[in-house]
Amino acid sequence: MRARTRRLYTFGIAALLLLAAAVLAFFALRENANLFYTPEILAEKGQPENGKVVKVGGWVEPGSLAYSEDGATMIFTVIDNSPHTIRVSYTGIAPDLFREGQGVVATGQFGPEGAFTARQILAKHDENYQPRELKPLDVAG
Repeated sequence: MRARTRRLYTFGIAALLLLAAAVLAFFALRENANLFYTPEILAEKGQPENGKVVKVGGWVEPGSLAYSEDGATMIFTVIDNSPHTIRVSYTGIAPDLFREGQGVVATGQFGPEGAFTARQILAKHDENYQPRELKPLDVAG
């Protein structure tokens, strides 16, 4: 076998292996992409299948936060810049930054009747975040 033919075969095999690796990576990443649904996206695309773990995100609607009678479960509404909303229930301890009007991402699943039950709550803050402990200091830099 000539050197030129051997290089051509080597290059062809390497190209096939690289293409196969790229296709496998694409399908693995596409299936495991962990984006969150906003109320507007849910209204456009429809609700994911019942029992599938997804993330929903937006802002906690001011005035929507309520607690169950035993105080363990909190119920609130997630909003975005659309007229659509998502009602979320969560049992557990909320993060320190969680409050009405703040950004939130909730991981959980939709039930058969369309209610979203969160198993984890992540509170988001804006770029002007400052820890509570440092707010009284008002350090100007």
